[in-house]
Amino acid sequence: MSSGLEAQPLLKWAGGKRQLMGAILERLPAQIDTYFAPFVGGGAVFFALARERRFRRAVLSDQNEELIETYQAVQRDVDGVIAALRRLPHSEEDYYKIRAQKPRLPTTRAARMIYLNRTGYNGLYRVNRSGQFNVPFGRYAQPKICDEERLRAASQALRGVDIRVADFERTAERARHRDAVYFDPPYVPVSATARFAEYQKQPFGDDEHRRLARLFERLLDRGVSTVLSNSDTPRTQQIFGHFSHDLVAARRSINSNGTRRGPILEMLVHGATRDYARTALERA
Repeated sequence: MSSGLEAQPLLKWAGGKRQLMGAILERLPAQIDTYFAPFVGGGAVFFALARERRFRRAVLSDQNEELIETYQAVQRDVDGVIAALRRLPHSEEDYYKIRAQKPRLPTTRAARMIYLNRTGYNGLYRVNRSGQFNVPFGRYAQPKICDEERLRAASQALRGVDIRVADFERTAERARHRDAVYFDPPYVPVSATARFAEYQKQPFGDDEHRRLARLFERLLDRGVSTVLSNSDTPRTQQIFGHFSHDLVAARRSINSNGTRRGPILEMLVHGATRDYARTALERA
């Protein structure tokens, strides 16, 4: 790696895992054949495992096509992404013009995604039901739009990685003994007003969380090291609480009301008693 910088996440991502990282990493094996991230998001766990050289192969997937295409472009043509980023002007007026664009080339689409992520409000990724990015302008004094060193280090870490648009179940069903899976799904809202963002056109709701719990159980039965994070709510306790889990405090700063930003408890799920789990899943 020519830059000497260790790989770090490319994007700011709401619900990032920096504060939970130690707890997540200690629940994953020291040596992994294939690491699966079916909700890759900002990729913080992937990049941390890559820095520690803990996996032989990796599969990153998400149903967010813009996100996956950004990773693919950085993987395949980081020079093109850097060049496209350097061409982008920046002002509030420029932001809304770029937000409205639909570039044709993969590198320019990736540059647009990175630019909007670095300059939009709070680093959010949010789309409407038509799939149109609708985050307003963020008022940063000097946003670092083109971080060449970080982009090149990320491209190096992504070399040889299988990156795809896919449903989480289709991705993780491939995992076998000696592999590891980390699930970071859209969290169950902690309140009726806490759904601050939609990451894709189709919401991730109750049925999807129950489907995820059934998949989690199958992976454990198969001997796959599996970890899942989610909010700690009555509903997540009902769906995932029968699996072995810990509650970990994390500070979240995405609430629009500053007085409500602070430590909250999140679930880290990592095991189960199989017979009890099946009975509980039938009740959930």
